[in-house]
Amino acid sequence: MIKKISSGQLRPGMYIHDLSSDWMSHPFLLNQFKLKSEAEIQRIIDAGIHEVYVDTDKGLDVGGDAPTEAEVKHTVTQEMIRIASDETTPNRTISTSEEFRKAKKVHSEANAIIRNIMQDVRLGNQVNVEKVEPMVENITESILRNAGAMLSLCRVKNKDNYTFLHSVSVCALQVAFCRSLDMDKATIHQAGVGGLLHDIGKVKIPDAILNKPGRYTDDEFSIMKSHVTESRNILMETDGISEIATQVATQHHERYDGSGYTEGLKGDEISQMGQMAAICDVYDAITSNRCYHKGMEPTEALQKIFEWSKFHFNPALVQQFMRTIGIYPVGSLVLLESGRLGIVMEQAKKNLLQPKVRVIYHSKHKRYLPPNDVDLSKPMGNGGADKIVKHELPETWGIDPLKFM
Repeated sequence: MIKKISSGQLRPGMYIHDLSSDWMSHPFLLNQFKLKSEAEIQRIIDAGIHEVYVDTDKGLDVGGDAPTEAEVKHTVTQEMIRIASDETTPNRTISTSEEFRKAKKVHSEANAIIRNIMQDVRLGNQVNVEKVEPMVENITESILRNAGAMLSLCRVKNKDNYTFLHSVSVCALQVAFCRSLDMDKATIHQAGVGGLLHDIGKVKIPDAILNKPGRYTDDEFSIMKSHVTESRNILMETDGISEIATQVATQHHERYDGSGYTEGLKGDEISQMGQMAAICDVYDAITSNRCYHKGMEPTEALQKIFEWSKFHFNPALVQQFMRTIGIYPVGSLVLLESGRLGIVMEQAKKNLLQPKVRVIYHSKHKRYLPPNDVDLSKPMGNGGADKIVKHELPETWGIDPLKFM
């Protein structure tokens, strides 16, 4: 049985099923292993991991009434449903379908530009702000027209372009996040600049470590963490980079409980932009496929981030982030109560559990359907009358959601 316990309850002989932490924030080569010593337990605690999941079938049990994994997931899901039922204000002036082609062009151009900028910096040149500014402006304009189109594209990455595409994704997520908080356009723009350049310091990390197809050793992890300091140094030497952009780049690995790096800042010692960037960075990282880490589906990733917000993130900002991208983000594949599969196309204004979906497949009949947009917020007879049961893995059904958007 899988149970959740505090790190202080760990004993040698227990089997770690899940470290309950994003994979970037802990130094362990594996996420599942049997505890052999008190020293290993201390490493877990020192890594800022407050709670873990243990498998009592593979190791020692824990006394007391520790909740099971299923119980924890049910509690998290119910709380997310409560949040999802709060009224939200999706920012869009055109439909996802209309914006998708424009967003695709902007996304491709942004990837090429951040690649060129990072290559230039690697050669010893300064960041070319004249290239950054208009690119962030284009991303911002796309987000203002319809955030879902750009954010759905940001989920697509390959291992060769990960660093560049991750930078574009964090930029887009940060812009959308700021927009949902009604920040002014100048602030949103600078936050986007910070997002696009937040990992610029990785140009100083040896390729053997940056592109390693597996977990880091302790020494490699220390070197990898130095990219934050390198980012700060590069941006401070660059004319035209604002304090807001620098906060995004230098604080995205800080954690609300003080367990992050590089400064170990805690709570409101971390700027609001830094707190937001941490959420955007982790969300994009854990939803991305890497050679040693299979990305989670967005809904599952949001559940994890919500759970981790008890310690690692500002809970209020996590809730706002969920409202920003939706419990079922645009581009997600979902199973409806009718047995049909649909792709989330638009978020609803009043309830994130009732988006507009494009129905394309019948799971029971195993056949494609003529694409049909269904607004789940509308009653029977008005293009609605169905309900999301759960999210689905696209690979399970051999469906590429983007082809239908």
